[in-house]
Amino acid sequence: MRHFLIIFKHELRLLFISPATYVAGTVFLALMGGLYWLALQRASVGSLGDALPAEVFFQLFFVPLLILVPLITMRSFAEERRTGTLGALMTTPTGALPIVLGKFFAAYALYLFLWGLALGFPISAWFMLKDLYPDPRLLAAGSLAGGAIFVALSGLLYVAVGILASSLTRSMLVAGLLTSCGLFILVVSGGVLQLLPLENYEALSGMNDIIEYVSVFRHLENFSRGLIDTRPLFLFGSGAVLALGLTAISIESKA
Repeated sequence: MRHFLIIFKHELRLLFISPATYVAGTVFLALMGGLYWLALQRASVGSLGDALPAEVFFQLFFVPLLILVPLITMRSFAEERRTGTLGALMTTPTGALPIVLGKFFAAYALYLFLWGLALGFPISAWFMLKDLYPDPRLLAAGSLAGGAIFVALSGLLYVAVGILASSLTRSMLVAGLLTSCGLFILVVSGGVLQLLPLENYEALSGMNDIIEYVSVFRHLENFSRGLIDTRPLFLFGSGAVLALGLTAISIESKA
């Protein structure tokens, strides 16, 4: 535990002094602010139908996600492998697991911090507009809380994928590209598979439940409507554990 805390604090300090963190934060907040503004614009003219602005805000979460996570995870192991400090770190009694967990939770803490700032957009909009437009859907606390829980749960897997990608290469650029590709596949694969006419094939008809289970957007839709489900906890949690386990194996074999 002591080694984990030392690495966690060290990595968190490095993240907050890294220029990439401020680039990631600026781009992420600018995109999320723009997305929420567009959602409010569409809601004001009635083009959202029954959808809430908060639902639209979270439905497009994957756009900034593909930029944010690569930028905050790409240097975690790639930079240390490039400079040779990872080998020296692995010769200490620390062990691979505290190193992996320390780096993971530092990046995950930053991920949650930036999303916490992004949630300030709908909250601020409600405070500024509640007198002019007293519509309870403007804030939609249940939808906002459900979306925030989904973001926190799914972030476990997404940050873990970024940490794994960084452990596979010496190049931060390659690590960032691997992370973006991996996240894109994880996010869109379930939605693409749902478009396939599997019901026309008797042997594959049983795959529909599995595809629905791994569909990120189906879980997001439920959470953003205030429907909290425990299945994503196992899906994203087990995926994160698997990715971090592979990361520990990777750095032990290449140290």
